[in-house]
Amino acid sequence: MEKDQCTVDYYYHSWSKRWSTTTRSASRIVTSADNISTSAATHQRGCRCNWIRMRRRIFAKLCRTTIVIVITLTILVNLIFILEFGYKSKLSFSDEPTSRANISDDGQSYQYLTLEIVSSQSRAAVSVDGAMMIDDNEVGKGRGIHVLVLNQRTGAVMARQIFDTYSPHEDEAMSLFVNLVSKGRIIVMTIKDEGSFHLKQPTRDLLQRYGSKNSQILGWRDTWIFVFEKGDNPQLRGVGGRCCEHLGKSSNFLSWGQPLSVTCKVRLSTDQHEECQWPDTEENQRRREFCSRVEGYGSVCDCHQPTPITFQPSPIPNNQIRNVPVAIIASDRPRYLYRMLRSLLRVGGANKEMMTVFIDGYYEEPMQVVRLFGLKGIQHKPLGIKNARISQHYKASLSTLFKQHPDSRHAILVEEDLDVAPDFFHYFSQLVHLLDEDPTLYCVSAWNDHGYQHSAVNATLLYRVDTMPGLGWMLTRKLFKEELETLWPTQDKMWDWDMWMRKPSVRRDRECVIPDVPRTYHFGASGLNMNSFFQDTYFRKRALNNQADVQLHDIENMKAINYERVVETAVSNATVLDHTISPCEESFIPNVTGETFVVYMKMEHARDTITWLQIAKCFKIWDLDARGSHKGLWRFYLKNNSIVVVGVPFSPYSKFKPTKLNPIELHSTVTTRKSN
Repeated sequence: MEKDQCTVDYYYHSWSKRWSTTTRSASRIVTSADNISTSAATHQRGCRCNWIRMRRRIFAKLCRTTIVIVITLTILVNLIFILEFGYKSKLSFSDEPTSRANISDDGQSYQYLTLEIVSSQSRAAVSVDGAMMIDDNEVGKGRGIHVLVLNQRTGAVMARQIFDTYSPHEDEAMSLFVNLVSKGRIIVMTIKDEGSFHLKQPTRDLLQRYGSKNSQILGWRDTWIFVFEKGDNPQLRGVGGRCCEHLGKSSNFLSWGQPLSVTCKVRLSTDQHEECQWPDTEENQRRREFCSRVEGYGSVCDCHQPTPITFQPSPIPNNQIRNVPVAIIASDRPRYLYRMLRSLLRVGGANKEMMTVFIDGYYEEPMQVVRLFGLKGIQHKPLGIKNARISQHYKASLSTLFKQHPDSRHAILVEEDLDVAPDFFHYFSQLVHLLDEDPTLYCVSAWNDHGYQHSAVNATLLYRVDTMPGLGWMLTRKLFKEELETLWPTQDKMWDWDMWMRKPSVRRDRECVIPDVPRTYHFGASGLNMNSFFQDTYFRKRALNNQADVQLHDIENMKAINYERVVETAVSNATVLDHTISPCEESFIPNVTGETFVVYMKMEHARDTITWLQIAKCFKIWDLDARGSHKGLWRFYLKNNSIVVVGVPFSPYSKFKPTKLNPIELHSTVTTRKSN
């Protein structure tokens, strides 16, 4: 028994020992495995970190390389742009000769221009020595004769013009332009679409005198290219003495002549005595700079008797606007601007130090005109398109003008396509105080919407009207800064600025003072809202005062209370015309002079202008919309008689209508406008 017990103890201890040994071995194995696992994990994390660091280094290098490439490309593109722009600018405005091939002719070596010219239904193009100077392929635009003027010594472009000779009077404008170009210049002409419909005989004869063999037979929708040198004995200095002219005849009324694409070589002049030798004065320095860059301004560049560009305007009596700033509103119509500035700077009371020309866009030639006259010019980036762009131009100009002149309480605006009367500044000087004294006044304008040669005769007479005429006008700083500037239509609004200013919510029952005889004349026949037909129909026969220092009568009667008494007296004392006769009949206005006549017409409310517009057509005054009225009453002259038209029952002056008199009523189908 004791032996058995010993045997059991032996086996137990042996098994415990083996189990303990086994457990320790297993523990060592597990610990070793853990160490291996930990070591593997550590190694794996190290590898991952190295890979991340490598990726970051690669990405950083790629970024740096990309930036270097982008910067390099940007520099290259800018260098190319600068070189190309400089080359084109040199061709366009520089007097320095460009590199051209020399051609031997009669034993002498000459430089030649290479002109590549296109004339077709849809495109007109001219390149000079490979640089494109005209390339018009825009649909619906650019119809007519494109004209390019080149310097005969350098080939520099000095003028670009388009004359829509499909429309009336454009041929006259082209003839005038050619006549104003200096002798010796190279002139290139090419037609896009149609250029013969209103090309009248005098212009055809002029072109023939300059060497054209086809001007007399140029017909409907023909394509045509003509290059000549203007001179006393016009002839082209072309290779082999050839006249560079090509004509593509239209085969029938519905088709165009064949497209023309011509290369023409023109020999440059070597005469170094063609530059004018003007005395070295400040005025002539401006003249020399101008005449070396642009063309088509006539005697301003004449070598022997140049037109003056500095003026000494006479002072005006009791000048109240000496320090009133003047904004000249301009765009890319440099010849209009030139004509306008010559007109304005010669007027009595003109102060060029107070004038600023505001140009809508970065155009070179208008700025050259501004510098020619020694004026300040400001160009700005256009905002908006079409009517909205014009509107923003006016706002920016007014804002800048008042900022330039912080102490000025008034400002005068005048557009680039206006002639001004000799008493333009004297007129405003006499009326400026009214804007400060009468809160019912909106502006003072030099324009009269009904001021035609047959309907405006009294240069001393003034009216009050409830529309804003514009076209040469004066306003107060207070009106602009406290009202108009903050309310002005934004560039996304396709509104006419003047129509906006006429809105009842903006005008707020205020009126403008205008003259019977206008102090401005609209001569511009091209523009966003203007063409030669519209100019001819509604503006060509406008009146313009030609007297200096006209003393206006009854200025204080332009104040609201006084003006009511004046109008009531005029209406109550006027002779009533025979209302059984149509206003369109010549006999409606008696053949007498110096009388005051009154007409009563149907007008139910402010917008009921049907009868008035028909009467306006009969009288051949402004008839496109109702303008120039005062509380439903219009005043003007016919046959040297004062005419008053009263709208019944809308106008408060209807109370003077005889009880049994029926007001005249006309409809839009009754009459048509007669030609002026």
